[in-house]
Amino acid sequence: MGTVVAALPTLGLVAVAVALSYYEKLGLEGDIGVAVVRSFVQLAAIGYAIDYVFGLKSLAAVSLLLAGMVLFAAQTSARRARDVPRAFLVVALAVGVAAVATLGLLLALGIVPASARYLIPLGGMVIGNSMNASSLTMLRIRDDLAGQRPKVEAALALGATSRQAVAPILKTALRGALVPLIDSTKTTGIIFLPGAMVGMIIAGADPLEAVRLQIVVLYMLLGSVSIAAMIVALLSYRSFFTARHQLRVVTRAGA
Repeated sequence: MGTVVAALPTLGLVAVAVALSYYEKLGLEGDIGVAVVRSFVQLAAIGYAIDYVFGLKSLAAVSLLLAGMVLFAAQTSARRARDVPRAFLVVALAVGVAAVATLGLLLALGIVPASARYLIPLGGMVIGNSMNASSLTMLRIRDDLAGQRPKVEAALALGATSRQAVAPILKTALRGALVPLIDSTKTTGIIFLPGAMVGMIIAGADPLEAVRLQIVVLYMLLGSVSIAAMIVALLSYRSFFTARHQLRVVTRAGA
């Protein structure tokens, strides 16, 4: 516990954020406080859980931990899009498939060893980024269907299937989910150094080894996020249509 507590002096930086929020009357002091406490508790808990799993040296334990992370990610994403039918199941499937496909390929190609030390942090990156992409895709589809309802219904009236009528919306949603990651990948190494690489260098690893792992991470995330976003797009839009290709009632967030 002492190792974790040693990070608490950095709360001074959080105090700066709180002070700025108070000075500018942003009203974010409470949110900052909740975020700080939750992140500390969650990171400490997952740190001890990972340390315990490392001690077990069991791939079954690693699989259970990653499965739990997938379910929690699906629950979090479903809360964001609570008015999207079957959001939990869609995200759980999308994130789960993305994680299995990505990590499975890395293992099959021998890029990373089958050990908890690699699978848990890499799996966490895959699951977290896939969750965010899934949420963005679902919310964009929902909002665009609500905003473009007359256009979609006009296409349906002219004989288009639901898939054809919603195709432009799916394209926009997928671009919205993928472009931020693509842009950050383009600027990696020039504008900023990613967390995995920085962490390894600070820990004393060879910079070239850190670069190798970071390249693996970047390409891994591009693949996993693309898989998750595509699955969510293809599954979630169907829930807004009936079996007769009629558009159900769709409302924007807060409407």
